[in-house]
Amino acid sequence: MSELRVIARHAGTVLVGQLAVMAFGITDTIIAGRYSDQALAALSVGAAVYITFFVAMMGILQAMLPIWGQLRGAGRNREVGKSVRQSLYLAGIGMAIGCTALLFPGPILDWTEVPLAVRKDVESYLAILALAMPPALLFRLYSTLNQSLGKPQLVTWLQAASLVVKVPLTIWFAFGGLGVPAMGVNGCAWATVLVNYIFLGCAMWLLRTQSLYEPYAIWHRIERPHWATLAEFARLGIPAGLAIMVEVTSFTLMALFIARQGTVASAAHQIAANLAAVMYMVPLSLAIATSARVSYWLGAEDAKAARAAIRAGFRLALMLALTMAALLFVLRYGIASIYTRNPAVAATAAGLLAWLAVYHLSDATQAMCVFVLRCYRVAIAPLVAYCVLLWGVGLFGGYLLAYRGLPGFEAQNTPSAFWIAGAFALALLSAILVAMVWRAVRAGRH
Repeated sequence: MSELRVIARHAGTVLVGQLAVMAFGITDTIIAGRYSDQALAALSVGAAVYITFFVAMMGILQAMLPIWGQLRGAGRNREVGKSVRQSLYLAGIGMAIGCTALLFPGPILDWTEVPLAVRKDVESYLAILALAMPPALLFRLYSTLNQSLGKPQLVTWLQAASLVVKVPLTIWFAFGGLGVPAMGVNGCAWATVLVNYIFLGCAMWLLRTQSLYEPYAIWHRIERPHWATLAEFARLGIPAGLAIMVEVTSFTLMALFIARQGTVASAAHQIAANLAAVMYMVPLSLAIATSARVSYWLGAEDAKAARAAIRAGFRLALMLALTMAALLFVLRYGIASIYTRNPAVAATAAGLLAWLAVYHLSDATQAMCVFVLRCYRVAIAPLVAYCVLLWGVGLFGGYLLAYRGLPGFEAQNTPSAFWIAGAFALALLSAILVAMVWRAVRAGRH
């Protein structure tokens, strides 16, 4: 089977699961928007804070994929199991940091000047989601293991089946009924908590019962911390997690800065942000599948096969990104009207979706690059590039364009200012990361 077919099949399986999870966010956004504009605005801010911390912790754990993939490629199966058990220490640290941030969001809400009108709803929403952080991170670890083994099917089945639980629970908890009071945006959070614990329970049961995991001897008593292994995790995982945090905060902090523009702006941005996240699942799935193949071949010491996997992954990712961006641009008004009944919100969101079409092309490229670079143990340089371009050019540039003005441009006081600056910054970033991938592959670093 060709590398293109292997990657496409792996990515397709991952994508189904990722889209099922993203359907959680779509469900929350649509239901909150139908409940009230106030609930949608609170969801926009609360989701931005939650995602900021969750994906940073998740990014550290996701960086284990090339480590486990190379161990598997080298035939060191028992070491995969030991490495997985050691990663639980890292997951525990992530849980502590993430839960603390969600329970005490005051400083970030003060810094970004979130209006008092939505602040109480945001704080209660985040306090509930703190309960979802531990099972969500542990399930991400299970998902990463399956991806490194080239067997994402079990994760996908769980994620797809969970929609049967998530959607009706969200509707029930948000609007109330059968003795349950209407909870609005908090109902969305409680549904997420329950589904994440179901995820974790199923994952633990599968690890105990499925023959897939027997060669790796994962379900053994956890050893004491092995500092050399944890140091390897830290060298790759911490820069990778910080890079993802920079990427996401450059994106999600838009919501917090845009909040001062009012409910219409926040609601419109939430629609665009939700679609951006959904579209990102396609290149993310391809990046995961590509990195699984690249790390496997590097572990097997076949550099030529690794390069073939990289070429196949990039061709498929860029073709799909162009197609999706074109469709979004053409259908942007109809898509915006699905999310809201407010004409002002729909019109503003449609304008943002035009910029999202441009944004997505570079987003797909950088996602592929950063996952491939991790296979070659390149993590620090991408982190520096993310900080300078996404925070400096994208977020700060968008803030200036929106509220202070730039030479030749007056302050726009619209959410589009942030999307324009973000698209420009992401284009520069993707060009730099492509050059890094070229250099790493030529040097044969791993």
